[in-house]
Amino acid sequence: MAIKNRKIICLTVTLFTLSLLAGCEEPVKMPQEPTAPAPIIDSSTTIGSLAEIFAPDIMAVEGYGIIDGLNGTGSSECPPNIRSYLTQYILRKLPEQKMDVDAFINSPNTAVVIVDGIMPVAVTKNEYFDVRVRVLPGTQTTSLEGGWLYGADLKATGSFGLTIKVLAEAQGPVFIDTLGGQTDKKMGYILAGGAVLDEYKANMALRYPDYKTAATIRDKLNERFGRDTATALTAGQIQLTVPAKYKAQKQRFISIVRATYLFSTPEINRQRISSLVQELASAKNKFSSEIALEAIGKDCLGKLEPLLNSSDQEVRLSAAVCMLDLGSDKGLEVLRETALEPGSPYRIDAFLRITEAAGRNDAATLARRLLRDKDFNVQLTAYKQLRNMNDIAVTRQLVARNFYLEQIVETPQKAIFVARSGQPRIVLFGAPIRCRENIFIQSTDGNITVNAPAGQEYISIMRKHPTRPNVIIQLKSSYELSDIILKLCEEPAKEKGQGQAGLNVSYGEMIALLQQMCEKGAIDAKFYAGSLPKI
Repeated sequence: MAIKNRKIICLTVTLFTLSLLAGCEEPVKMPQEPTAPAPIIDSSTTIGSLAEIFAPDIMAVEGYGIIDGLNGTGSSECPPNIRSYLTQYILRKLPEQKMDVDAFINSPNTAVVIVDGIMPVAVTKNEYFDVRVRVLPGTQTTSLEGGWLYGADLKATGSFGLTIKVLAEAQGPVFIDTLGGQTDKKMGYILAGGAVLDEYKANMALRYPDYKTAATIRDKLNERFGRDTATALTAGQIQLTVPAKYKAQKQRFISIVRATYLFSTPEINRQRISSLVQELASAKNKFSSEIALEAIGKDCLGKLEPLLNSSDQEVRLSAAVCMLDLGSDKGLEVLRETALEPGSPYRIDAFLRITEAAGRNDAATLARRLLRDKDFNVQLTAYKQLRNMNDIAVTRQLVARNFYLEQIVETPQKAIFVARSGQPRIVLFGAPIRCRENIFIQSTDGNITVNAPAGQEYISIMRKHPTRPNVIIQLKSSYELSDIILKLCEEPAKEKGQGQAGLNVSYGEMIALLQQMCEKGAIDAKFYAGSLPKI
């Protein structure tokens, strides 16, 4: 029996992966072994005891693409099979344009690159993720700096050349990080450059395929979480759709499904709830008790409420989280107090649970208050949640179709945060932020200068022309940092007579310049950089 179980589970894992790759309109159905005797379902039977659930969070993807706009640092080398693939890709994407694809690939201003990333699975369609771009080994490309990924189809890693489904697409400006001292410009990132093309569902494989059991599980989940949560495809396979309420807590939902009992009566439920509440109040692993109670449903609320007054903060939080997920706001105050308590190790977790499960107004009100916290990590978390809510506390401006400049007024100290993963953005905490007088800042390569001698009413910003080093372009800016960023990074005016709108400095160059300005005291603000993508 154990060997048979492993066969079923391994087969389902394989088929789940194939369902992502094949591009079928209908879910892949698992071939059935002869139906085994139906398992005995009693009061101790949970869905997790009858089935395995496969809901991976991520999948490695890769492809090939072309970086354009390299100002002579690219190369023409490209293996024949990849050249043929890219030619077909470009002609398919631009069917109405006459284009010499070979000349485009051979240009010293372009480079063929490997594109790879870690794609989130079971997410909303069009969710974005970071991708990495790397020069093909053995080519003469010297730098990807300043380039733009023309476009790339991404498939499961290791599947190039196979006729399988495209899982994601990627395009956007190349970001080369210099904050950590990176010198190899043959590798960079497209921040939030990958887009997931479909929403993928979780799959459940019954250890003993049986139509009656599959129908029972389906009906139980649809009754508990809403119509169409579960679909029985065969006697051994059930497909799960994560309810909207749990979109940001997919793994929590899967845990709840596993802990769901198939058989219950009012009396059995009372006994289970009483036992689980006692475990929650005393056991070291409170999460399993919390999940099991949430799986039972709202009948737990009356027994959970007394735990909100427990002397153990972790017990109070577990009870509050469970009640909030079950639709009761009675635990909201416990979570709010924890989020506002200086020094509590649970404050960020408590705040995030409110943003995930409470109403928008409750979450936004608390987030605005946390913006004024002395702990910058708390401020940063509050900002991110307000940004996700499109709250008016965060003003946003797209700069040069490349990154966002965001400003927040309601913070006790001035700080600059720059993102190095996800959507590229510069965030000014405590805006407006002004530069000091009598400053002279120059980029590491000497191409960009920010200068304001003592007594000068404006700041001079200068940049050497990217392709004509003897030409220097100069603009004037106010002392306000947001104005300096816009003058440096906006694109030049396209029409004659309009003057220069900006110097077209890249996002990577700008954040390196900001770090230097903070370190040298040109700006009275702390500088924080987010982490790089983990690929």
